[in-house]
Amino acid sequence: MAKRNSSSTPRMSGARSRRKAVYPGTFDPFTYGHRDIVLRALQLFPDVTVAVLENPQKSPVFSLEERKAIIRETTLGLNGVEVDSFDGLLVDYVRQKGIYVVIRGIRAVSDFDYEFQMALMNRRHYEAIETVFLMPAEAYTYLSSRLVREIALLGGDVSGLVSPMAERLLKERANRMKASS
Repeated sequence: MAKRNSSSTPRMSGARSRRKAVYPGTFDPFTYGHRDIVLRALQLFPDVTVAVLENPQKSPVFSLEERKAIIRETTLGLNGVEVDSFDGLLVDYVRQKGIYVVIRGIRAVSDFDYEFQMALMNRRHYEAIETVFLMPAEAYTYLSSRLVREIALLGGDVSGLVSPMAERLLKERANRMKASS
């Protein structure tokens, strides 16, 4: 049997450190599809942090605090869920928090291609990190924050896709856009 090169093998600092996972994203807005991924992650990990990325390259519809409030409302009553935020690299955030597992939702093959590249790049920068890909329920495979935003901002109905708070805030944004045009 070949001897494993210990310098390239990530050090496991015990099962306890792998009990917590992070589910990062922009979440603009957090949808019931995202909630479904959190529920699936909680079946594998007792503690899941939903970490909202403050990405200066994106122009979110909702502020960071609004996105966190929507997530708190949508995950209310789910034990083991924490809501946090970060900016910069995910690997820096997980290293700082002592988290080694990243949760990513995969809806289609096109998602996997992008997420696979990101997982490998994250591992290149922090070899102890593992990425777990989870598929949402079939009812949510078409759902994305981008589609929800587009539908809502054009006056469509997004009930059943996002929390009541997200739906209300999206309607407010749509009304503001109408009033300013």
